Amino acid sequence: MRFEKGHKENTRRRIIDVASKRFRKEGAAASGLAGIMSEAGLTNGAFYPHFESKEALVREAIVSALTDQRASLERAGAAEVGIEDVIRDYLNVAHLHGTEDGCPSAALLPEIGRQPDSTRKAYEVGLGNYVETLASYLPPSSSSSSPERAMAIFSLMVGTLQIARAVSDEILAAQILEGGVQAALLLANT
Repeated sequence: MRFEKGHKENTRRRIIDVASKRFRKEGAAASGLAGIMSEAGLTNGAFYPHFESKEALVREAIVSALTDQRASLERAGAAEVGIEDVIRDYLNVAHLHGTEDGCPSAALLPEIGRQPDSTRKAYEVGLGNYVETLASYLPPSSSSSSPERAMAIFSLMVGTLQIARAVSDEILAAQILEGGVQAALLLANT
């Protein structure tokens, strides 16, 4: 059976997209290949022509999510959105509950830290690219460089979102998010 040109790449992309959402929602360790492949509309046997291992899929899914996150930040820049809008877009109730479409760092950092070096290095590159883009939103400062402040702001935002997700009280979660917004704005303007 012959497939249309681009079929293999489209199938691979579909697997990565499904895996990326599942990993962020359920965790990489808790997401089985059978469920991912089924959700992608494929059989288990279709996995290995695309990926050598689940580990390779985890790496590709993380890179894909980081790339999408950076592209979203770049689109916001093209729309001339300011740093406060960027921070509030990250630290909000919709992102709190939208794990599967949200930040891969906030959803997966503990698991990324347990991945092989190749995955952690790929994450590091994606993180660096995102932080570089975030730094472009910051006003100049005499006290620290924009990349340093951007890394601190992103770290604060990720931690804030993780803590807000860990509590069951919605009011407390919203207060945690707003506290993170205020702290990130202080960092942005120092």
